[in-house]
Amino acid sequence: MLLFGHIGITLGIFFIFSYVAPQLKTIIDKRYLAIGALLPDLIDKPLGMIVFASTISNGRMISHTLLFSFTIFLIGLYLYDKRNEIAIISLASGSFLHLMEDQMWNTPNTLFWPLLGWSFPKDNIADGVAFLLMLFKKSFILNFSQGFALDHTFIPELLGMIVIVIFTLNWLKNKLSKVSSEDKETKKEVTKKEITKKTNIETTVLYIAGFLVFGLLSVRAIIAL
Repeated sequence: MLLFGHIGITLGIFFIFSYVAPQLKTIIDKRYLAIGALLPDLIDKPLGMIVFASTISNGRMISHTLLFSFTIFLIGLYLYDKRNEIAIISLASGSFLHLMEDQMWNTPNTLFWPLLGWSFPKDNIADGVAFLLMLFKKSFILNFSQGFALDHTFIPELLGMIVIVIFTLNWLKNKLSKVSSEDKETKKEVTKKEITKKTNIETTVLYIAGFLVFGLLSVRAIIAL
C-alpha cells in the first residue's frame, strides 16, 4: 500500500472496532496510530534506499519485522502502566497493521527476522530517491488499467482516501459547530473521566489483540477485493 492506503485503512479499522468496543479509544490515540501506520516506511525507506542504497537497497528492513512492532508494544505497555501514556502503544498498533497491509507474510525472512537469517532481501533499484518520489507521486494518481476499470492495486488507496476525507469532514464539523457553554462543560467532564479511567494491563492486551486480529482480517478482506 501507499500513503493514503496505510493511513486511511488503519484509521478505518480503528473507527469500526472502536464503535463496537468504545474502551479502545482510551487505549489508542488515533493521531499516533496514523503516524504508526507510516512508521515502518518512514524509517526503512530512507535508510535502506538512500543511506544504505549501495549495500542493502531495500525499503523493507528492521522496521518491517514483528520484532520491531513487538518491542515498541512492550515499551508502550510499560509506559502505559507507569505513566498512563498511550502514544507508544498507538505507534506499535499502527506499525503492526502496516506490516499486514504490506502483506509481509509473503516475505517471511523479513517478517520473522532474525529467526530465518540475519540478511534482508536486496532490491535492484538504481536511484532510491527517484523511486521514493515516484511512490509518493503515485499515491495521488488514480490508475485505470482497462478503460474505466480501476486497477485493483489502487483500491486500498481509494478506500484510504475516502476514510481520510470522512475523518477530516467530521473533524471540521466538530470544530466549526457552535456548542453552548453548558455542553462544553459537560464534554470536559466526560473527557476528564475518560482520561482518568485506566484499564489494567491484562485487559489492555486483550483489547489491543482483538483490534489487531480484526485489523488483520479486514486487511485480508480488502486485499481479496
